[in-house]
Amino acid sequence: MTISMRKQVGAACALLCIALSGCGGKTGNANVEAGMEAIAALDYQRAMECFEAARENGENERLIARGMGIASMGMTDYSSAAAYLEECLSYSDGMIKEIDYDVNFYLAAAHCKNGDYVQAEEIYTAILTLKTREPDAGFLRGNARLELGRLEQALEDFECVIAMLPEDYDRLIDIYEVLAAHGYNEKGEEYLRTALQERAEKMSSYDRGRIYYYLGEYQQACLNLEDAKKADTADVYLYLGKSYEATEDYNYAIRNVYEAYLNGHEGDARLYNQLGLCHMHQKDYEAALTAFQKAMNIPDNGMMQTLQFNEAVAYEFLGEYTKAAALINSYLQTYPDDETAVREFGFLSTR
Repeated sequence: MTISMRKQVGAACALLCIALSGCGGKTGNANVEAGMEAIAALDYQRAMECFEAARENGENERLIARGMGIASMGMTDYSSAAAYLEECLSYSDGMIKEIDYDVNFYLAAAHCKNGDYVQAEEIYTAILTLKTREPDAGFLRGNARLELGRLEQALEDFECVIAMLPEDYDRLIDIYEVLAAHGYNEKGEEYLRTALQERAEKMSSYDRGRIYYYLGEYQQACLNLEDAKKADTADVYLYLGKSYEATEDYNYAIRNVYEAYLNGHEGDARLYNQLGLCHMHQKDYEAALTAFQKAMNIPDNGMMQTLQFNEAVAYEFLGEYTKAAALINSYLQTYPDDETAVREFGFLSTR
């Protein structure tokens, strides 16, 4: 498991701004910047066209190769991505800069996507040799080591990350989730319980609540998250709703959590998505579709892949198979390596 493409694109755009500021700015690398904007919009083919134009225009070769590598990852061409990212590294002047770390993170992710976890582990190790207290590299190396079946080494990485960031409960939950995904639920739960034992009194009720949620202790999760509602944040309502969903109290989650928040606040795509899933459980597919589409209409919602897939499924359950098949086909143009969607398209094509 690697950092999500969404997070990587965010990091890409942030570092690009730094790079451009030292390379002539927007006017000096206009096509590179346009390419990165296309990546942020998930238009990877357009991005590649921009980077080709940048080469013809004599723009910064290093940024071009980097952009082509990221766009190739978006198109699931991980071998080409690795080649472009290695080209980017070849332009180094021998002085290690932040862009070198950034590109190596992408390169390791490309190797992971290609199933080459040995190469990815080596890259993360190289990063950690230079930056011994780099939690992202430690976490991701732990991921790669899990894929290689090296549980003890992976746990060493995760424990180092927890020791570095003892109050980073987002990362603690990431560690739990990756362990659970590989069948090591008990070890992940051990980390969560240790955090509660050692720091529960110092935690916010929100953090306690979501840790209880992942431990499957939904009553405790609800109690803590109900207390956290005074913060009036979408994050609290998201976990509170999911906790009630876990007890199959979908009516309460819909009316007293998701709709209660959405009716009084600016729209949040995550809450609309969960609202839609609740309606799906209740077989109210029209309401589910409305919720998914409201989420999709929120600019820069950060979860279009999930929402587009859920929209297609809602149409399928409404019996609109032609519409669902067209949406899944369009979805696969952007996310061709989603095996679930491939199977879904195969099924819909026979209806």
